[in-house]
Amino acid sequence: MKYEATIGLETHIMQKTNTKMFCSCKYEYGAEPNTHVCPVCLGYPGALPVLNEKAITLCCKAGLLLGCEINPYSKWDRKNYFYPDMSKNYQISQYDQPLCLGGQLEVEVEGEMKTFTLERIHQEENAAKNTHASGASLVDYNRAGTALMEIVSNPCMHSTADVMAYMTALKQIMQYGGISDCDQEKGQMRSDVNVSVRPVGQKELGSKVEIKNMNSFAFIMQAIEYEIDRQIEVLERGGKVDQETRGYDSDRGETFVQRTKEDAHDYRYFPEPDLMPVKISAEQIEVWRSELPELPSQRRVRYVSELGLPEYDAGVLTADKAVSDWFESAMQHTANAKAVSNFIMGEMMRLLAGSGISIADSKVTPEKLAEIVGMIDAKTISTSAGKQVFEIIFNEGGEPKAIVEQKGMAQVSDDSALEGWADAAIASNPKAVEEYKGGKPAAINSLMGLVMKASKGKANPGAVMQMLKQKLDG
Repeated sequence: MKYEATIGLETHIMQKTNTKMFCSCKYEYGAEPNTHVCPVCLGYPGALPVLNEKAITLCCKAGLLLGCEINPYSKWDRKNYFYPDMSKNYQISQYDQPLCLGGQLEVEVEGEMKTFTLERIHQEENAAKNTHASGASLVDYNRAGTALMEIVSNPCMHSTADVMAYMTALKQIMQYGGISDCDQEKGQMRSDVNVSVRPVGQKELGSKVEIKNMNSFAFIMQAIEYEIDRQIEVLERGGKVDQETRGYDSDRGETFVQRTKEDAHDYRYFPEPDLMPVKISAEQIEVWRSELPELPSQRRVRYVSELGLPEYDAGVLTADKAVSDWFESAMQHTANAKAVSNFIMGEMMRLLAGSGISIADSKVTPEKLAEIVGMIDAKTISTSAGKQVFEIIFNEGGEPKAIVEQKGMAQVSDDSALEGWADAAIASNPKAVEEYKGGKPAAINSLMGLVMKASKGKANPGAVMQMLKQKLDG
């Protein structure tokens, strides 16, 4: 029997706010544990929450970027559960009236355009960070109460390729929109993955299994593949897949049972009595819409249509917002988009990979790369010399023109110097001359190589080729 997997994601995104969702405590990754806390985020009796306006704005802008309808009236709810990561034993979230409704993501999956639909985006507060080590469980409440939004997809994906394309696009949009850095190592983008399996042709979905709190794309893919195989095996044996919550053991490559899955009523949702509902006017929504940035998909189209870049280049450059922004800055100082693209995809990516730094921290600034490209375009230096200059600046710093002068990298285009090298090459290799004149155009390359060797690579290749042809064809 053939089976079909159905997958939905609940993706939690930490927003770029200076303070927490309902109090004035700041969030600082890596800070001394339990130092950015107060009575509100620790849940002391009588402490009252106050809304973070920026978080609401970022959530709604995220909704607009994803094609959601902004709810003109939304309210807050208490999600009740007992666990150490939420000291007041409930989480302030949104249940039946979230900020954003619907939405969709259109992405390319293995050459095919697909549309993945969203159910909602709601705003909530983050939980504390639990650390389990050496038989002890430690809780850091610095993260408790930070601004968090949950993007809930419909069960509309059917493969790991779908999931990867969806999550990659979602991450890019959040970064481009300034909603979040989505640094997975810092827990800024985490997903709960819902997986079910059913026989092909069956209308109703199979029992849903939720794999909780995963912050690695690679582990998400592995967990989904394992869970699909596990559920199929259960069904093939005539068993029944239980609705439950599972974790993923990356060392063993297996999911494992954590608890029987709760339904909404198990959380005893009820309206949050300490917060007023949020009312958003149509005028405010239009203001937010006017402030939306260019999305990666829009940049890709522009790079191809306006800058003439190949689609591959456009895809690489826009995959990371920091890289794309760096490229944009370089293009303020040169018109040669392809040359800049080649340097970024080649020299820059290679050197960054071995350095552990980000492109924003590189000693090669956009202005310096544009200067290198300008010197190559002006035939002041060769492309090879330009790459050498780039690497020197990347490793040691410095100015392009000064390095070219210090290293003697400038190309020689002076006719008198070129003529001497060309005459010497022709005189020393009569066989190549005879072959060229005998109808073998490629033989001129031997003479070209002699000139470049004699000039120590400084001769302008185009000028050399032109002079050799003049002498041989004359």
